[in-house]
Amino acid sequence: MTLNWPTPLVIPPRLSPGDTIAIVSPSWGGPSVFPHRYEAGLSCLRERFGFEIVEMPHARADADWLAANPSARADDIMAAFSDPGIKGVFASIGGDDAVRLEPFLDLAVVAANPKLLIGYSDTTAIHFACLRAGLQSLYGPSVMSGFAENDGISPTTEASFRAVAMEGSAHALLWSTEGWTDQLLDWSDPQNQIRPRERHPSSGPWILRGSGMVSGRLIGGCFEVLEMLKATPWWPPLDYWNGAVLFLESSEEAPGADHVTRWMRNLAAQGILDRINGVLLSRPAGMDGAGQAAQEAAVLGALDERGLKDMPVIGNLDFGHTDPIVTLPYGGTASIDCDTGEIRLT
Repeated sequence: MTLNWPTPLVIPPRLSPGDTIAIVSPSWGGPSVFPHRYEAGLSCLRERFGFEIVEMPHARADADWLAANPSARADDIMAAFSDPGIKGVFASIGGDDAVRLEPFLDLAVVAANPKLLIGYSDTTAIHFACLRAGLQSLYGPSVMSGFAENDGISPTTEASFRAVAMEGSAHALLWSTEGWTDQLLDWSDPQNQIRPRERHPSSGPWILRGSGMVSGRLIGGCFEVLEMLKATPWWPPLDYWNGAVLFLESSEEAPGADHVTRWMRNLAAQGILDRINGVLLSRPAGMDGAGQAAQEAAVLGALDERGLKDMPVIGNLDFGHTDPIVTLPYGGTASIDCDTGEIRLT
């Protein structure tokens, strides 16, 4: 079946307590490596949100076996979307090769069975598959990261997930009032699961550039994964980016500013930067203040090179690889007040 690139996206039914959700492992087989961490995430989904959980056949498969069998990972996603009793599809964790599922996913099945898919990081690839199918999905916490946060899910992560995934309500893009963290605590030690990570005060959004109000449809994800998607069948055509708000974040591998410059130059060369209305940048993980400033400067520098010196850019946001992790709806409208830093989602 040949699919167009439809907009607006189909919005799946929002989730409610008692709904059945499926757990899939589209990338790394983390549940088999750190089962106690995975179980903590499942417990959060059951106890705090009231979901019934179905683990797809390969969700807990050996990590090395999953790495060698992308078709099995795709089979789980197809089965989850095909099952009318399943209302949501949750990624167990990210990784670095979900793009390998491209030959094995039938997007006509995804389009015909709209339901919420949620995850971040490498799950960016599956989100772009959903875009290709014309389906809204949610860039938000995974089972093992966010829902399984040390000492319990953070208030901001929970409030944002409830607002977007369960209530479907317009809300302010939340940032951390309880502080943020990217502290690494060894997942192989089960005792660390009950040890809260050290948090730092958050100053809220940083208005890096722009004035007045702008709005646009949200599209974006993890910088590194976007690189893997370019020129694949899941990469949107140029006119799909018209009027979009591009949201970007980087992984815990902490790519340097030189990488960010090159990636942004590619988006400029494609003509994408000329068509968008603004950029949202997450606080990067694994970097000190100087590293974050350098990454932000790289984004601004690439816009300057393209002659886009007035493009609104808001930084220091709480989506992606630091905690808390707010939930962003692909295709949802982000309205940005560049004078106050307030961002509202509809």
